[in-house]
Amino acid sequence: MKMSRYFLHTLREAPAEAETASHQLLLRAACIDQLMAGSYTYQPLGWRVKRKVEEIVREEMDRAGGIEIHMPALQPLDIWEQSGRADALGETLFRLTDQRDRSLALGATHEEVVTKLVADHARSYRDLPLTLYQIQTKFRDEARPRGGLVRVREFTMKDAYSFDLDEAGLDVSYDAMFEAYKRIFARCGVPVIPVEADSGAIGGKDSREFMFVTEIGEDTIVRCDTCDYAANTEKAEFRRVPSPEAAAADREEVSTPDTKTIEALTALLGVTAAQTAKAVLYMSTDPHDESAPALPLFVVVRGDMQVNEIKIRNHLHGRGLRAMTESEAERYGIVAGYASPIGIDASVRVIADVAIEHASNLVAGANKAGTHFRNVNYGRDWRVQDGDIIDCANAEAGYGCPRCDGTLGTVRGIEMGHVFRLGRIYSEVFGARVLDEAGEQRTAVMGCYGIGVERIVSASVEANHDEKGIMWPASVAPFDVHLVGLGLGRDADLAADADALYAELTAAGLQVLFDDRDDSPGVKFNDADLIGLPLRVTVSSRNQKAGVVEVQARSASEATQIARAEVVAHLRDTHAAMLAPLR
Repeated sequence: MKMSRYFLHTLREAPAEAETASHQLLLRAACIDQLMAGSYTYQPLGWRVKRKVEEIVREEMDRAGGIEIHMPALQPLDIWEQSGRADALGETLFRLTDQRDRSLALGATHEEVVTKLVADHARSYRDLPLTLYQIQTKFRDEARPRGGLVRVREFTMKDAYSFDLDEAGLDVSYDAMFEAYKRIFARCGVPVIPVEADSGAIGGKDSREFMFVTEIGEDTIVRCDTCDYAANTEKAEFRRVPSPEAAAADREEVSTPDTKTIEALTALLGVTAAQTAKAVLYMSTDPHDESAPALPLFVVVRGDMQVNEIKIRNHLHGRGLRAMTESEAERYGIVAGYASPIGIDASVRVIADVAIEHASNLVAGANKAGTHFRNVNYGRDWRVQDGDIIDCANAEAGYGCPRCDGTLGTVRGIEMGHVFRLGRIYSEVFGARVLDEAGEQRTAVMGCYGIGVERIVSASVEANHDEKGIMWPASVAPFDVHLVGLGLGRDADLAADADALYAELTAAGLQVLFDDRDDSPGVKFNDADLIGLPLRVTVSSRNQKAGVVEVQARSASEATQIARAEVVAHLRDTHAAMLAPLR
């Protein structure tokens, strides 16, 4: 492609709203253009990158046994209501009404649609195992789009769905997708780490995210410094350091005026935060029925820990949480700032972190203004209902690893892909059942697997750039070679030889962007560095007289002179070598 005839207008400076390196460079290199918040046009260079990413995804999905389909983005809202996810996604789900007053949704994902498809057509165990996938546009009404292509309202996802006869079959399908994801990210030049994750609105009993570690990430990843344990902070577990064993001392009331925080309490009484019990008060709401009354919830964690609301919601089977107001606390006889699980109203559900069960002689609220208790002990002074002692605290840097003797640290990251063991939550709802070999009806066991194509494009730039511009991995670069012609308008012989070289490289199977514009060398080299193709070839009158051309990899600091007669073979072999580690 000749740049003089191409739609390619680079920017010297990035728009002020572009904060991340990838967002700035994708805009400056004329890969994308913003139409509105969270909505981007792919310009020709960016579209070529996106298509190459999609082809890598498609190749690896096919290799893993996936079968490609295409499902509608426009869907009846009632299937979302049938699954319960219309409420779970809330305002994130785009909703609309057609001219016949039918309620519709724009697909945020396709579990409902694909399960209904399989339920309508799969009949026997011979139809399974089955993995269907698509590469298709998704819509989510994100409140705060950010990071360029990282969080947008309209995006392309590869979503795959596996159907198996039993859990053992799901294990095989899940492992195949897991390995396919590892290959996809490696081929796209995006380093990732798999981490344990919360399943969120998708549901299911187990899931793992593939995280690209970067300071601009939205997620916090907890990982061990010794073993390979890693988890999203929403899911992460940790090893509690046992409290020193001590005989239960007599409980005593102590005056603590104006001490409504753990910090004030420890300063007044000369204890550590780990020697206190923190009370956090919520109202639990029904996400499926706004008119249903909210229920009071009293959560107790050790004073040196923070409540993990995701873990609480999961324990409550997806119920919502909001802070309890002081008037609501008064209604249940709770004194905010001095709340105590001791003698609490029977209508208030109490949940405690597992660290509380074995902590001795804690300081806790006395449920009386300006007063706390010393020497509060779980089991003697208060209890929760069976099953309500759970892991409900945040894992933080410095805590012990739950898998080994190592120590946890935290890093930021961007979720690049997510794999879920769904089980039967959708297949039960939509009746995806088949007859087994014995003629008995079996409900299919499902998995689902998503990759954000835009995020791969963005992360590929974030992981591969320098101060001059993008450094595209050869596998996803919009072109393979950037042919730069200097002074072509002043030298007819040079122009003819540059055209010939362009034709020879193209005939050799290389994709070439030919800068034949009538611009200065500085402009051309700056654009070449900004666009970031893997290989740059420069032709000039001086080099032509010497019978050579200059070849420089985007990642190299200096150019090499290659004989004109040998340059096509050299570039073909060099490009093949660049691709080899990414296959």
